Amino acid sequence: MTKIYAIANQKGGVGKTTTVVNLAAFMAGSGRKVLVVDMDSQANATSALGFNKYEVAKSTYDVLLQDGKFSETVLVHEDTGVEILPAHPELAGAEVELVNTIGREYRLRDYLAHNASHFDYILIDCPPSLSLLTVNALVAAKDGIIIPVQCEYLALEGLTQLTQTIDLVKKYLNADLEVRGLVMTMYDGRTNLSRQVVEEVRKHFPGRVFRTIVPRNIRLSEAPSFGQTISVYAPNSPGGVAYKVLTAELLKGDMAQQGVAA
Repeated sequence: MTKIYAIANQKGGVGKTTTVVNLAAFMAGSGRKVLVVDMDSQANATSALGFNKYEVAKSTYDVLLQDGKFSETVLVHEDTGVEILPAHPELAGAEVELVNTIGREYRLRDYLAHNASHFDYILIDCPPSLSLLTVNALVAAKDGIIIPVQCEYLALEGLTQLTQTIDLVKKYLNADLEVRGLVMTMYDGRTNLSRQVVEEVRKHFPGRVFRTIVPRNIRLSEAPSFGQTISVYAPNSPGGVAYKVLTAELLKGDMAQQGVAA
């Protein structure tokens, strides 16, 4: 059965796209069939996998508003085999165009149910806002939300608002929505601040923070400029090792939930 996760945090620059593309790559490397859905008009996930956001023929805009054919929209990242429903900057206009659309919050969920049920994992990269696009992602995310949290000052700011949004979506639109886990990103072990932020987040979200912590690492920043994931660009870098371990932690937890031996 397909697992669908939304990776979300309305705070920008916390590592959402980095987490999406690298989890997807390591999942694919472990034999899973993986789809990335780029729901951000900035199209960072699309660019990170080596595609020009201005040149994609079809995008998630078409998925949401025109029921675009899956075979004409999906692209394949050659190095990893990860497939992606890319974004185009025109996606920014979808917010307005969806307002008067019947079932507007369910557009992505219904599309994936009819077109992408053959994947093992679907990872949805959300925009840095609590918008209708994010709500579509949260409604589609039947297996939960993964929240990247930057190990810096004010990391908890905004998480309260996000959890309130999650509660509203759970109450009115997706009763199965849960927080699958929080990922601590951009960790700098040389500073007391990073350690304090991790402790604080674990205190506020007991049992829901992944053990694996992603360090601040220049290789993670460089990889997207080459259209590569860290698993291809620098798998043995601290960032590469962290995302490999994080993927294993996530997969092991999912298999345990399903009663499958790791």
